[in-house]
Amino acid sequence: MMSFLTGFSSGRCAGSRASACLASVALAGLVCTSQAVAAEVKTQSGPVRIDVIAGALEYPWGLAFLPDGRMLVTERPGRLRVVGRDGIVSPPVANLPQVYDSGQGGLLDVALSPGFATDRLVYVSFAESGAGGASTAVARGRLNAAATALEGVETIFSQHPKVSGGRHFGSRLVFARDGRLFVTTGDRGKGAPAQDISNHIGTILRIEPDGKVPSDNPFVGRTGARPEIWSFGHRNGQGAALHPATGALWQHEHGPRGGDEINIPERGGNYGWPLVSWGTEYSGWPIPNPPTRPEFKASIHQWTPVIAASGMAFYVGDLFPAWRGNLLVGGLVAEAVVRLTLDGARVIEAERIPIGARVRDVRVGPDGAVYVLTDASDGKLLRLSPGR
Repeated sequence: MMSFLTGFSSGRCAGSRASACLASVALAGLVCTSQAVAAEVKTQSGPVRIDVIAGALEYPWGLAFLPDGRMLVTERPGRLRVVGRDGIVSPPVANLPQVYDSGQGGLLDVALSPGFATDRLVYVSFAESGAGGASTAVARGRLNAAATALEGVETIFSQHPKVSGGRHFGSRLVFARDGRLFVTTGDRGKGAPAQDISNHIGTILRIEPDGKVPSDNPFVGRTGARPEIWSFGHRNGQGAALHPATGALWQHEHGPRGGDEINIPERGGNYGWPLVSWGTEYSGWPIPNPPTRPEFKASIHQWTPVIAASGMAFYVGDLFPAWRGNLLVGGLVAEAVVRLTLDGARVIEAERIPIGARVRDVRVGPDGAVYVLTDASDGKLLRLSPGR
C-alpha cells in the first residue's frame, strides 16, 4: 500500500508516462486505469477499491463537495483548491485569509453554507496570528461563479485568547439542522485553560452563520463566560459530524499517550480535560481516569493505544450497504479508515481499512463513495468504492 500512495504524484497515468506507470504498478500488484492508479484491499464486507483521484496536495486537511460534483480541498499552508471529478486540481482560490502556518496551524477545515445553492458561501477554519500568538478562527466568503476566488471574505469568529505555540488548533466545521455552526477547537497545548469558560481554549463553539451568538447557548448571560461556548474540557477535536438519525453532534478528539475519545457533546457539558483522561502525560505521569470524577461528562468510546483520530463521517450512502449507519474515522497513526458499528451510543470497532498513509479526513461523497485525504507533503485525495 505504501508504494500505491507514494509512487504517483498526479494520481493519473497518461501519455509517455503510461508504460513506466504500468511497470511500476505491476511490481506493486496494482491496476493502472485510464484515469487512476487503483488498489484493492480486503474487508469484512468484501473487497474495497482505492483510487487516487488527485495528488501533489501539500498537507491537505479538509474536504467539501460542491453541488456539481467538484470538491473543495484545503491545504494546511494556506491554499484552497478545486478538484474536478476528473482529478484536475485548480490553481489556489484567491482571497483566502492569511493563515498562521506553523506546527499544526494553518488552513484547516472547509464547509459549505446550507444555503450554498443560492448564497454560495464557503466557510473555512484556520490558525490566525495576532497579539500574543495565534488561535483558531473562522472566515466566510462567496465563491465566485468561476470558482476562482472568494468574495467579501470576513472573519466571523476568533478564538480568545491568542497564545504562543503551534499545537492543538482543532478544528472541524459542522452545520446543525437548525443552521447554526459548530466549531471544534483545541486546547493549544496549554491544558488547564480548557476548564476555564472565560476563554475559548479547549471548547466546542456554536455560532450563527454570521458569527453572532445564539440566544439559547448555555453560557449566554453568565458573567465572565464566553457565550459562544457549547461544551468545554476538550483537548483537540479534529473530527465531528451530525448523527443522520438524531441530528446530534458527535465529536472525537486526540488524547495524550492513550485516550483518543468519541463524545456526543451536550449543551454546557464539561468533558474533563486535563483533569481526567484515559491516557497519560507524555512524561509518563498518570492522569486520573474519567470514572474517578463522575461530575464530568463521559466519552462513549476511547482508543488506547491511540489511532490519532482525524476526520469523521457517518456512512449514509448506497455503495456499501453493509456500512449503512456506521461511523467512519480517519487514523493518522493507524494509517487507516476505522469503521465503527453503532448500537445507539454504544460503539464497537468493526475493522480498520488499511490506507497505508496518515489519514487526515474522511467524507462520504454524494455518489456513495468514501473520500480520504492523506496527510503528507505530497498528499492524496483517494476514493474508496466496492471492488470486484
